[in-house]
Amino acid sequence: MDKTVREKQHRLRPDAYRGRVIGTFTICTAQRTPFFLEPGLVEIAVRALTEAFAQHHGHAGVYLFMPDHAHVMVSGRDAEADLLAMISGFKQKTVYRAHRAGWVFAWQKDFYDHLVRANEDYGAQVRYLLRNPVRRGLCARWQDWAHKGVLGQTWEQLALNIGTL
Repeated sequence: MDKTVREKQHRLRPDAYRGRVIGTFTICTAQRTPFFLEPGLVEIAVRALTEAFAQHHGHAGVYLFMPDHAHVMVSGRDAEADLLAMISGFKQKTVYRAHRAGWVFAWQKDFYDHLVRANEDYGAQVRYLLRNPVRRGLCARWQDWAHKGVLGQTWEQLALNIGTL
């Protein structure tokens, strides 16, 4: 009797994450440890995300670091874009650089993802992502949360694209 434990496949095929697609990702720290209470680790992670975004042909993005996880919403710029490779590169760069800087840091093995469909409200998803610290009681207004940012655009461009932030 084969007692091999097999992991359930829960992702789409890799090619679904390539090209001009939009994906949202929630990436938790190992054991949900609140590593991102430390601004130095947030800085390392933001630099790693920015580099992975450029390297894998990101077009526009929004990110937010909570104490024990990160939310990333990104789109691909062209046919060469690869959102899975972007997130994988981001995770690897963050761990490597954190360890080099003397931090003990680890991500959970996997992450949650969702590809945004054409009929879904992109703006509603961005607003939901940005309001996460408010829902958790960490600040009164999402604008007050320090560990957030945009990629490939400005806050003004994002607001024009989605309406009210």
